[in-house]
Amino acid sequence: MALKIHIKDLVVVDSNESEGLYHFVATLTDNTKCRLIYSKKPDWELIGVNRLLTVPCPICRKDYYCNCMSKHAAEFENEIKEKGLITI
Repeated sequence: MALKIHIKDLVVVDSNESEGLYHFVATLTDNTKCRLIYSKKPDWELIGVNRLLTVPCPICRKDYYCNCMSKHAAEFENEIKEKGLITI
């Protein structure tokens, strides 16, 4: 099943400005929540994607931890850059 990434909401949850690390939670249009970990040294770079276990995975339908979202990290990064969702 192909996943179409559409981010509905992006919230900063935690940050370590001295290290340039930022932790965001993205809510997708199907209400799946993902943890996105970004580094800002010197430019924004996505270094990790994990699905939060609030609903089953939209790709494999597992109710527990899977790596499906990390396989789509480039799509997350592209949508965030295109929409300009990071404004820190």
